[in-house]
Amino acid sequence: MSVYVFLGPTLPHEDAARDLNATYLPPVAQGDVARICLEKPKAIAIVDGYFESVPAVWHKEILFALQQGVAVFGASSMGALRAAELHPFGMVGVGAIFEAYRDGRLEDDDEVAVTHGPAELGYLSLSEAMVNIRRTLADAVADGVVSVRTGRVLEETAKALPYRERGYGRVMRLGGESGLPEDELARLRAWLPTGRVDQKREDARLMLRTLRRWLGADAGAPDVRFHFEHTTLWERAAREAARPS
Repeated sequence: MSVYVFLGPTLPHEDAARDLNATYLPPVAQGDVARICLEKPKAIAIVDGYFESVPAVWHKEILFALQQGVAVFGASSMGALRAAELHPFGMVGVGAIFEAYRDGRLEDDDEVAVTHGPAELGYLSLSEAMVNIRRTLADAVADGVVSVRTGRVLEETAKALPYRERGYGRVMRLGGESGLPEDELARLRAWLPTGRVDQKREDARLMLRTLRRWLGADAGAPDVRFHFEHTTLWERAAREAARPS
């Protein structure tokens, strides 16, 4: 059974392979899902995707995959964004980040955005996702490491930064400069190595395990209850996808 997973900085491919035997591909970009459909896969899963330097994966190509009987799963990053938008059409979203977008508790794309290194370096993350910072600070407050006020100020400080500049060190330095209690910041620094949470990674692994169970149950793709419109723009994109690279 052919399963393709688009994955980048959220989870190392070797770790993902322990959860699911699949073909792992780089972060998804526009046209990639349409090209994979030519292989007639049983399922496609989207974790990471390009969105700034390269056109992002098109909603239409995901709808095309669903219309072709391909199950499409999404979580964590670009996968959570697209699943939140397309779950009424049959895309399967998994995890806390997907649920937050679906329910309207998160809206901004930058919540999951990170800057990262090239494929040769394993897509090493060079910034921290806002969703991870939110979850980590919430846990720090719950554990009594910092006060509710300090957690809120640090969260607002992180959100105000461009996504490329987000990181715990930068956020805590700015928090200190704004007058937050140094003893709380010191406790947070000491707690972070064991307390920080990677929500994106957790959701990605949950999706892979969910997909593995789905494959084991030999379930069919979700019912498709929409009409796929073969527009001129789509036909042009489909021809481009079919062209040898």
